[in-house]
Amino acid sequence: MKKISLLFLLLWALFPASAQKKSKKDYLITISTEFGTMYAILYDQTPKHKANFIALADTGFYNGTLFHRIIENFMIQGGDPTSKKAKPGDMLGGGDVGYKVPAEFSATLFHKKGALAAARDNNPEKASSGCQFYIVQGKKFTDQELATQERRAGRTLTDSQKQVYKTLGGTPHLDGNYTVFGEVIQGLDVLDTIAKQPRNDKDRPQKDIAMQIKVEKLKKKKITKKFGYTYE
Repeated sequence: MKKISLLFLLLWALFPASAQKKSKKDYLITISTEFGTMYAILYDQTPKHKANFIALADTGFYNGTLFHRIIENFMIQGGDPTSKKAKPGDMLGGGDVGYKVPAEFSATLFHKKGALAAARDNNPEKASSGCQFYIVQGKKFTDQELATQERRAGRTLTDSQKQVYKTLGGTPHLDGNYTVFGEVIQGLDVLDTIAKQPRNDKDRPQKDIAMQIKVEKLKKKKITKKFGYTYE
């Protein structure tokens, strides 16, 4: 893990500066599973998480890890390094890389369906796991349900965020508690298929769901043309 940590620290130092230059290229994340492929981008507003994820993926860290926790209408979680050699029935979710990533919260980044976010333990700083992540499936909310969510969280959603939660869905109760650092821009049907697989009482899929993750740097115009994602 020492090599990964050093690579992460190097990218961590470089990413904030590179993000400010408004590069014409970006990283496309490809997450392949037996149920299909999801394509994602990572946000410049969360440079430490972006650098860390790319550093891990570039080393092949995620290849062969499992989506070890799935809950339909909530999320699918993976990235535990101990899941690569896990036996049936093994308890997963405790594996890590020996460091945390400081929280990077932004009011504009929220837990809509397809959001890529960092898992974490109950540390008071809400720092993220160095490797484990989840992809939001969630559900659609009514205006009344969203009003209840706002009261409980003590915050206000924007009109555009409310519209997304009503039409696309998500998990608004996680906003401000876990760092959202990217989103799936194609392959939400794959997310839905994985989320509904049979699971045990620990939310581990009864049949292992392994992933392969590839990172490719492409022109933003190409990503927009192929996937319809619009950069701000």
